[in-house]
Amino acid sequence: MNKKMILTGILTGIMTLFLIACGSNNAWEKEEKTIEMSDRIITENVEVEWELDNNPASGKGTQIRLHITNNDEPIHDFEVNHEKLLHLIIVSKDLSYFNHVHPEYKGNGVFEIENEFPAGGAYRMVADFKPSDGSSMSKMEWIHVERKNSQPAAVAVDNHLEKSVDGKKVVLSVDPQLEAGKELTLKFTLTDENTNQPISDLEPYLGSIGHVVVFSKDGERYLHVHAVEDQGSGPEAVFETTFPESGVYKIWGQFQKDGEVFTVPFVIQVP
Repeated sequence: MNKKMILTGILTGIMTLFLIACGSNNAWEKEEKTIEMSDRIITENVEVEWELDNNPASGKGTQIRLHITNNDEPIHDFEVNHEKLLHLIIVSKDLSYFNHVHPEYKGNGVFEIENEFPAGGAYRMVADFKPSDGSSMSKMEWIHVERKNSQPAAVAVDNHLEKSVDGKKVVLSVDPQLEAGKELTLKFTLTDENTNQPISDLEPYLGSIGHVVVFSKDGERYLHVHAVEDQGSGPEAVFETTFPESGVYKIWGQFQKDGEVFTVPFVIQVP
């Protein structure tokens, strides 16, 4: 009987040590995962410092420099997102000026590009990028350009969603009916203005059939618009988005044909 009790005690001790060891491994794995997650770059910790030089070495335009940091430390590595490391959207306060450019990465979290602003005044800057250890993010800022100001243009809603640009006719349709807070599709239909024939030879632009940017009238809302996957080369280009609230919005559709990018603007009223 005593031998059985001793044997039982030994087996119990071995099992206890085994369970403790297993528990320790699980705890270690959880700790490793926690450390890995803590190394991820999150949007709230990322800041962009904007610097403008009105007298760049080239003698023209304005030098725009972005310093991107995470917890006050430069972010060194970025992933290619839609074929570029960083997309910079520049829009004037009255929404009359729009530019979509791709600054050059200089290292140490710094991007640079020259831009010729049409006039002085306030401009909305949006930088879209993806740190290698983080998710895609957008950082916005109002900047002021020191030049002679121009008279602000009125943001007028288009009565007809049909525009002609560089010999191309573009019609915008929305499905279902425009309504705030609802997922909608924006369909651009492109035809040759001279022959009225459908344009079916669009070229990929930034890895998709096109690119669409949307701002609210006050420049405070910047909407993410996603192209529907597996589209052809025209004449239709379909995108998905949601307008967060009622109001006036300006839409810029960008497409590429024969190696040239053209931009089509529309202004809509969302009920």
